[in-house]
Amino acid sequence: MAEADLRIHAVDQGPLEHWETQLPLAVVFAESVEDVQKLVRLAGEHGVAVVTRAAGTSVSGGANAVTGSVVLNLTRMNRILQVRPEDEVAVVEPGVINAELNAAVAEHGLMYAPDPASYRTSTIGGNVATNAGGLRCAKYGVTRDSVLALDVVLADGTLIRTGSATFKGVAGYDLTSLFVGSEGTLGIIVGITVRLRYLSPKVETIAAFFDDLPTAAQGVLEIGRARVQPAIMELLDRGTMQALDGAHGSDLAQRGAALLLLQTDGYGAQIEAEMIREVLVKLGGRVSAPGDEESNRLVNLRRHARGDGIVNEARVGEDVAVPRSQLVKYVEALEGLAAEHRVDLKVVAHAGDGNLHPTFSVSSDDGVIPAEAMERLQAALDGSVRVALDMGGTITGEHGIGTYKLRWLGWEQNDDVIALQRQIKQAFDPNNLLNPNRAIL
Repeated sequence: MAEADLRIHAVDQGPLEHWETQLPLAVVFAESVEDVQKLVRLAGEHGVAVVTRAAGTSVSGGANAVTGSVVLNLTRMNRILQVRPEDEVAVVEPGVINAELNAAVAEHGLMYAPDPASYRTSTIGGNVATNAGGLRCAKYGVTRDSVLALDVVLADGTLIRTGSATFKGVAGYDLTSLFVGSEGTLGIIVGITVRLRYLSPKVETIAAFFDDLPTAAQGVLEIGRARVQPAIMELLDRGTMQALDGAHGSDLAQRGAALLLLQTDGYGAQIEAEMIREVLVKLGGRVSAPGDEESNRLVNLRRHARGDGIVNEARVGEDVAVPRSQLVKYVEALEGLAAEHRVDLKVVAHAGDGNLHPTFSVSSDDGVIPAEAMERLQAALDGSVRVALDMGGTITGEHGIGTYKLRWLGWEQNDDVIALQRQIKQAFDPNNLLNPNRAIL
């Protein structure tokens, strides 16, 4: 394999300032469970680490190759094995693209609920490995809430099946949930049984612009007090809207300092939407009218809200989550950190479940960012993580630890908890060959 191909498989889409890129020894494209088993057994015999990846859309360094490793690419294991509409389940291989599964089950009036922003390119296996979230998390939860059973190849090549194809099942320890979000460190997922949901025939989308970000965040709490459950509840600040305007020619930033974007579904979608409009108008929001077609376009635009780069800008950001009751205070704290460290701030959030993606940035006319400015960026980022934890939050809501966030893991989890996780890793992978040096180590 050419060096250029090895380099493509050396890292994912996460930050690299913490990482010295290592080219893998080889890249193996598995096409069957047997291929995975053969590779794992061969790697075990020779003491070679196996780093598993698919589309490479991870943003935390969870698929970065390590010295002397082999990268196992699962994108060719991309078959939808079963769709059972009456049971509301599907069985897929790990390389199935999220959007392709949704297209396949839509003809049965069903959907696969988890929908990360990368749903058109990310795979179900990668979504499971990181316990990915998405826009519909507000109502339907994260990936773990839609995974019923897994087929997993262990470090010695053994194939096991966890869970069941039923919505209920409490036999033994919940190994399925243990593997979901384990980032390939405990075993290699080769089959996934997922729960499907009803594809709503009715959807109502609402866009509400506000004069400041904290008031928009307060809208999330007020909707909760009204006991209305939107399927989507997204929050964008002015900086994010300006970036979208520059990339897509929209005019969002001219219409307010913050945008709250919501969607209701089900047969009560219209009723719930009217209740939400009433709540947001009382807060001073400029709310879209029923049937407004632009609101639906904004949902698709929102999926690009973190990927629009600026060439003369350095930026850092994370996917922290806080209890919803702390949402307003956290947004205010972020604005304070940006001012304190003299950096710019953009905030986009899955506000319905308190999962925020704050991004701090600095720029220069010539694209050269001074070391002092980079230090201020890192200080703001560290501060945002500290504040989230102080409010009862977490350092990652949906992207995983990977390699990038290992520096903060000890801030959230004490030594006893980390030691216990290391014992679990040791039990599943005694030679530390499966995705080593990430997630917990």
